[in-house]
Amino acid sequence: MKRIPVIAGNWKMYKTKDEALAFIYAVNQDLPAKEKVETVICAPSIFLRDLVKRQGEELGIGAQNMHYLDQGAYTGELSALMLKSYGVKYVVIGHSERRAYYNETDETVNLKLKKAIAEEITPIVCCGESLDIREAGTTNDFVKVQVEAAYQDVSKEEALKTILAYEPIWAIGTGKTATPEQANDTIKAIRGVLASIYDQETADQVRILYGGSVKPANVDELLATSDIDGALIGGASLQADSFLTLANAALKK
Repeated sequence: MKRIPVIAGNWKMYKTKDEALAFIYAVNQDLPAKEKVETVICAPSIFLRDLVKRQGEELGIGAQNMHYLDQGAYTGELSALMLKSYGVKYVVIGHSERRAYYNETDETVNLKLKKAIAEEITPIVCCGESLDIREAGTTNDFVKVQVEAAYQDVSKEEALKTILAYEPIWAIGTGKTATPEQANDTIKAIRGVLASIYDQETADQVRILYGGSVKPANVDELLATSDIDGALIGGASLQADSFLTLANAALKK
């Protein structure tokens, strides 16, 4: 089965409302058909309502985080029910910046993944290693632990509703990028972890993205590999022309 590639932009803490709307108006008419490339913008929560109202037929809108509980005294948090009520279809879970700065753990990643699926929101589940782990040669062992923890008590049917994103921490926002061979080898290992949890057929259907200084200049060689099914993109997703170039590059996949 051919896996539909995914190009997902993670805007992080960038843009004003006017800039966000200008972006959406600029890309709406020129994105590939969603049957060929799944395109997503994961925006700051304050913009989600405005973007969902103005998204075109081909674009999906996602959040950058959510809580695993439906409600409660959790100042500053958003629930899956809140996101769902606004028509948000995707959510990034376990990004390395959330893990490093906001105490995201393997346990909370698992809880959030299960809650997102229960509310019919597609989780984009992140994993990835530091430079020390890469240089020690234990990358595959490290991400194996992350993936196994994320998918604990998640059924095969539920796993098929998820997207994984491999983002080596040392390549995020640094200008450094894993070589296509490095990225593909690690993603192939992640697919092997899914096969060990479920079966090879399931592993072959789950989309796994690469993230880490992906830009128009290197996207073609990354997508030309066997197991990279798209990209989770930071800085290069902030400009409309750059995002369109990345989305259209995925048509070649």
